[in-house]
Amino acid sequence: MTIRHLKVFLTVADTGKMSLAAQKLYIAQPTVSQTIGELERAYGVLLFERLSRRLYLTEAGERLLTYARHIVPLFEEMERQMQYSSQHLSLHIGATITVGICLLTGIINRFEASHPELRVHAFVDNTSVIEEKILKSELDLGLVEGQIKHPDLVAVPMMEDEVALVCGMQHPFADKEQVEAADLAGQAFILRERGSGTRELFEQFLAEQGVQIEEKWVCHSSAAIKNAVIGGQGLSVISKRLVEEEAAQKRLHIVELRNVSLTRMFSLIYHKNKFLSAPFLAFIEQCRAAG
Repeated sequence: MTIRHLKVFLTVADTGKMSLAAQKLYIAQPTVSQTIGELERAYGVLLFERLSRRLYLTEAGERLLTYARHIVPLFEEMERQMQYSSQHLSLHIGATITVGICLLTGIINRFEASHPELRVHAFVDNTSVIEEKILKSELDLGLVEGQIKHPDLVAVPMMEDEVALVCGMQHPFADKEQVEAADLAGQAFILRERGSGTRELFEQFLAEQGVQIEEKWVCHSSAAIKNAVIGGQGLSVISKRLVEEEAAQKRLHIVELRNVSLTRMFSLIYHKNKFLSAPFLAFIEQCRAAG
C-alpha cells in the first residue's frame, strides 16, 4: 500500500463514484478501480458497497478513511517542508463570520509581523463548515463561536462574546430598554443560516423559553442582517461587537432581554491528532494573547 493508494481512496470516498474520482485525478477509471481493488485485497476487506450506481463506505472503509484523512495531508506537509525553504511555510486558518469580522485580521497581522517567514491563508464560513474542513484536514485550526460536539476536535476557550437583540429605530421595541422573552413571540426575525453558532445559541434560548418567532430573512452576511434590521425588516440577534458603531450612531437599538444573558465563547479548535508544529503553536499563542 502506498500514499497513492490512499489518495485515490480519499477521492473515491469524497466523490462517491469511480468515474468522478478518475476525472478529478486525471487518470483512467479502470486505474481507479484497480487501485481500490488492490487496497481491498491487501487488507482483506470490502471498502465500498456498490448500490444504485453509487459507492457507499463500509465499516472498514470508514475506519480507513479516518486514518487516510490525516496520513495524506501529513505526507503532503512533509513533502512541502522538505522541498521548500522556510519562506514557503504556511498555515491554513478557518474562522466563523463573527470572528472573521471582529478579530481575525488583527490576529493574523500581529502573527505575520512577528513571524515574517510564515504565510497565513484564511477561510471564513459558519461553524459547521469550519468544523468539517478541520475534520478533513483542509484547515489546520479554526476560530469559532459555535459549540463543538465532534469528539475528534479539541476546543480551547479563547474569550467571551455577548449576543445582542437589536431592532431598527422605527420598531416598537426602539423605545424600550428591556423586553421579556415572551415579547419575542410572533416577531419577524432576520437570522443567520443554519450551522451558525449565533443561530444555534438563539434557537436553544427560544426552545428553553417555549417561544416561537417568524423567520423572515435568512442571511449569511452580518452586513446584510444589520441593513435589514436598520431598514425595518425585523429583529435580529448578533454579536454585540458587530453593532456597537451602529448603536452609537443611533441607526439601530440594542434591547436587553430581562434576566437573560446570551453569551458564548470564542474557541480555538483543531483535530486531536493534529501534529503541533512550531508555527501551529506560535499561532495558538497569538490567539490566546488576543483573548
